[in-house]
Amino acid sequence: MRRDTYHHGNLATALSDAATDLARTGGPEAVVLREAARQVGVSATAAYRHFASHADLIHEVKERCQATLARYMDEELTRTPAEDDPKADAVRRLYGLGMGYLRFAIAEPGLFRTAFCHTDSEKDKEITAWESPAYSKLSAVLDELAELGSIHPEARPLAELFPWATVHGLANLLVDGPLGGLPADFREAALRRTLEAVIDGLTQSPLSREIRPIS
Repeated sequence: MRRDTYHHGNLATALSDAATDLARTGGPEAVVLREAARQVGVSATAAYRHFASHADLIHEVKERCQATLARYMDEELTRTPAEDDPKADAVRRLYGLGMGYLRFAIAEPGLFRTAFCHTDSEKDKEITAWESPAYSKLSAVLDELAELGSIHPEARPLAELFPWATVHGLANLLVDGPLGGLPADFREAALRRTLEAVIDGLTQSPLSREIRPIS
């Protein structure tokens, strides 16, 4: 990207685009303000007028990565038709959100790592995990399952932590752990089985009002 590829006033966006590309190929460690400025074709001094520090730049990239994760989750929901039964449809959406999360990690490992990296930005310190788009989507479908009676009200508080920890843990194992070399068909089976187990655990716990099989 060269200086003449952006218009006056769009330098911050151009720098963010370049930094996101750096994250895509190298994860959060690759996001360097000077390198982003070099790719855009401006001086580091010009870049610092828009991002006071490296921490502020990586915070911006982190938010973009979170948005991309949410988009993957939404796209996965469109792959299966809605169910007529409200309970079955809520389970379908819970499964789809988890699968979208995993597909994001597999397809975009650099962005996945960056989406959950730690930054020293003051902006990042003001944001909690509960405010991320992905967490909000998960929370909404768990609320619906609780309202429909598939999750007992007493089991609803902090119920997000179980599916999130399980799915994120599997994603880490696939991206940076010993499961990275799984054959595609075996990996797909592992994704499905993990998500089915999560749904079983949420809807068939001793506190659940209704025990039903997961097809």
